[in-house]
Amino acid sequence: MTNRDSGQRFVTPALLLLALVTVYPVLSVLYLSLHRKLLIFDISRFVGLENYLFLVRDDRFWNALGNTAYFTLFSVVLELVLGLSIAMLLHREFRFKGFVRAVVLIPWAIPTVVSAKMWEWMYNTDFGILNYLLGAEVNWLGSPLWALNAAVFMDVWKTTPFVAILLMAGLQVIPRELSQAARIDGAGSWDVFRKVTLPLLKPVILVVLIFRTLDAFRVFDSVYVLTGGGPANTTETLSIYAYKVLFQTLQFGYGSTLSVVVFLCVGMISVVYIKLLSKGTK
Repeated sequence: MTNRDSGQRFVTPALLLLALVTVYPVLSVLYLSLHRKLLIFDISRFVGLENYLFLVRDDRFWNALGNTAYFTLFSVVLELVLGLSIAMLLHREFRFKGFVRAVVLIPWAIPTVVSAKMWEWMYNTDFGILNYLLGAEVNWLGSPLWALNAAVFMDVWKTTPFVAILLMAGLQVIPRELSQAARIDGAGSWDVFRKVTLPLLKPVILVVLIFRTLDAFRVFDSVYVLTGGGPANTTETLSIYAYKVLFQTLQFGYGSTLSVVVFLCVGMISVVYIKLLSKGTK
C-alpha cells in the first residue's frame, strides 16, 4: 500500500463526516425552499421558484435585509475603530498589562444571552441605569428610532474586545525596528501609524472584518433576546425573520428560502473579503 492510499484511508472518513454535517443540510434546505410545506395544514408540494418570487415582493424581507445591513455596517465599523484604538493602547508597555488585557476580555467572555438580558435591564425606561445617568426617560427598546441602535451598541460593547485582541496580536508581529527607523527619519506618531503600522496590519484587519461581518450579518441571539425583532419589526434581522417563519408559523418551505438567501449573502460577502485579502497579501 502506497503512502497516497494510506492517506486516503484516513481522509475519507473525515470527508464523509464533513459532507454529512454540512453538504447534506445545505442540500436539504435548498430542496425544501422549492416546496410549499406547511405542517399545520399538512401541505407539501413542489412549487419551484415560487417562494423566491414571493420573496422579491415581500416587504418584510426587504425590511429585514435593511435592518441586517444597518446592524452589520455600523457594528463592524465601530468595533474596528474602537478595537484598533484599544489594541494600540494595550500594545504599549505599562504596569499590570496582563491584568488589563484580561479585564478587557470580560464582555466578550460573557454569554450572549446573559449580555442581552443585562443590557435589557440597563435600557429599561423606568429602572435602567442609562436613563438614570442621563437624567432622561428614553424608550430605548420601545422606540423605532432607538431600538436598532441600542442593539448595535450592545453588540459593540460585547465584541470590541475580540477585535482588539486579534488586532493586538497583529501588532505584535510587526517589527519595532520599522517604527523606530521611521521616527529616526523624522516621522511623527501619526505618520508612523499611517505609513508603517496600518499597511502592515492590513491583512489582519481584513481577517477581522471577515469574522465580524459574517457574524454580524447572521446575528440572531443578541437581538432576539433584547427586542424579539420589535417594535413593529424595526429590529427584525434576516435570521430572526427566518426563525419566525420556520418555527413560529411552521412554513418550512418559505423559511428555507429565507435561509438560502442568508447563506448566499454570507457567501458573497466571503468571496469579496477573500479577494481583498488575497490582494492585500501580494
